[in-house]
Amino acid sequence: MSTTTQGFENAELFDVPVQPTAAESIDHRVLALLAQHRLVTTPQIHEMLRPDKTRQRTGRVLNQLQEDQLIAFTVVPGSAQVKAWFLTARGVRVTAGWPELRGLTVLAPESGTDASLRSAHTLAAVRTHLAFLTDARARGDEYGPLDWVPEVAHRLPDTGGEDKLIADAVMHYTVSSPRRLQYRAFVEVDRATMSSERLARKLISYARFHDYVPQQPGRRGTVADQAAMLAWHRFYPRFPRVLFVLTNASPITLEHRIEDLRAMTAGHHLVARLAKKVPLGAAVLEDLEEHGASAPVWTPLSGPGDRCTWTEL
Repeated sequence: MSTTTQGFENAELFDVPVQPTAAESIDHRVLALLAQHRLVTTPQIHEMLRPDKTRQRTGRVLNQLQEDQLIAFTVVPGSAQVKAWFLTARGVRVTAGWPELRGLTVLAPESGTDASLRSAHTLAAVRTHLAFLTDARARGDEYGPLDWVPEVAHRLPDTGGEDKLIADAVMHYTVSSPRRLQYRAFVEVDRATMSSERLARKLISYARFHDYVPQQPGRRGTVADQAAMLAWHRFYPRFPRVLFVLTNASPITLEHRIEDLRAMTAGHHLVARLAKKVPLGAAVLEDLEEHGASAPVWTPLSGPGDRCTWTEL
């Protein structure tokens, strides 16, 4: 299962995410879900699409899609029974061109083993998405199963297109009350498998992307012209906030990693400049699952560092 995506060329995908209508079948919704999120367990599919039904009914839908050779599963490593589902090559062909998947490059894993090897990070990202989804339902906010777009790539400057910023996900979230507000966020899911320094360096990439002005050959624009040509303007009406979600380590290790993110924000001039314009925050995944994604469990990466909600960063 490829972890590399193509950059989106159509800004409409980010402005108005498309959701399946009520009239569409559960089979269609499951296939769209797997096409977008790539690998999802049975309990996660159930919670995303059918929390008001019995899990047995969800299981029957999955079994039928498997019989139709549209999906397959791998057993989650370390679990004796939990299945993680993905599209087969036939499933990829069936979903190609669906409007709710516009702009996505949908790929099938080469085998169940391939899917299994990539499962840890992918399923952690789905857990993060589900934490926001569960919280949004409780709050009455607008946030659906397809409002989390995984692995969105953007070119970075001065590299001839070879160096890319790949966000683990771009989230589209609408708060319904007390007044209607739309939010976008880049989300980075960290399982403590890379060094803390490498994780913190991701902030530099976001800062570079924020300031990136593609230069037209043979033209030197004015300052006003350059401001109008910022690369991210092609995709977003406003630069998304940046959220780090950490897991898979002891509480003290996760605390240290958040401290390192704060140190990078304070110590690097590009990131410090980004923090003056863009909300940056970090939280522990287990806190999101226990207290809710909108709870005051987020640590700002600049300023005093008092915990707050992610919309207050």
